[in-house]
Amino acid sequence: MTSIPATTPTVPPSAASLPSAAVPASEGSDGSQLHAPVTDWFDAHARDLPWRRPEAGAWGVMVSEFMLQQTPVSRVLPVYEQWLARWPRPADLAAEAPGEAVRAWGRLGYPRRALRLHAAALAIQERHGGDVPREHGQLLALPGVGEYTAAAVASFAYGQRHAVLDTNVRRVFARAVTGRQFPPNATTAAERKLARALLPDDERIAAKWAAATMELGALVCTARGPECGRCPIAARCAWKLAGSPPHEGPARRTQTYAGTDRQVRGKLLAVLREALAPVPQAALDAVWDEPVQRARALDGLVSDGLVEPLPGGRYRLPRT
Repeated sequence: MTSIPATTPTVPPSAASLPSAAVPASEGSDGSQLHAPVTDWFDAHARDLPWRRPEAGAWGVMVSEFMLQQTPVSRVLPVYEQWLARWPRPADLAAEAPGEAVRAWGRLGYPRRALRLHAAALAIQERHGGDVPREHGQLLALPGVGEYTAAAVASFAYGQRHAVLDTNVRRVFARAVTGRQFPPNATTAAERKLARALLPDDERIAAKWAAATMELGALVCTARGPECGRCPIAARCAWKLAGSPPHEGPARRTQTYAGTDRQVRGKLLAVLREALAPVPQAALDAVWDEPVQRARALDGLVSDGLVEPLPGGRYRLPRT
């Protein structure tokens, strides 16, 4: 799907004659007319999440960002709280074997994130004296930290001015500004440019704006059932003013799980997480009947560093 620049929203011809309260968001080129409604809404409706509390610190924010990737808040909360109770500082996690991070990750899914978080903790300990760095470039240089995570930690933990573009924010901007039901499947340069253009100039407000647009997408401007009646910027939403046109372009990605290699990998890892000693091949064979898929999944786990093979056909979570 081709991205539409922020300066050319998809709105009906009659939009120009609408009263000022119903002007598409994109007609305010800097987005300033959106900032107060969205941040005020956030002040009134933001969820009380542990990583938003002052005591979470930068490490708590970083842990949450790793865990929340492609994983709902409800599943993350119990694992997050157990993780921070066990490893309240990067140094605490860095002192453990990487396999312990995989074990504690439980069933959050995409367990390579656990290894990356462990590697990031090691780097924080070695390069930054155990403190999560403040500088965006230093965050970006940590293992497993990409542009989104670096911007999120800098913004949410340190109150800095960065464009934080997750799926929820991209959807809010696609609808409110470009008049599209959904953003492109992959983040585009045009989306990044738009996000930077919409950032408030004030650093403190910009940090709140980043969190507020994310929360708006998570709670109100959802993928399946947007509640426009609850939206603080519905009167300026280009998509709503255009009549909420349906999505055009490539089909939206859907995730399947049952019967996939991901499911087999999860079952194999579950056996290893529960075991305190190396596990024989027979114990892994018992969790999935199809031998070719099972072997492929196990090989993938070994290749990804999530499982360590031992002599005699035994396996364990990684120690180094």
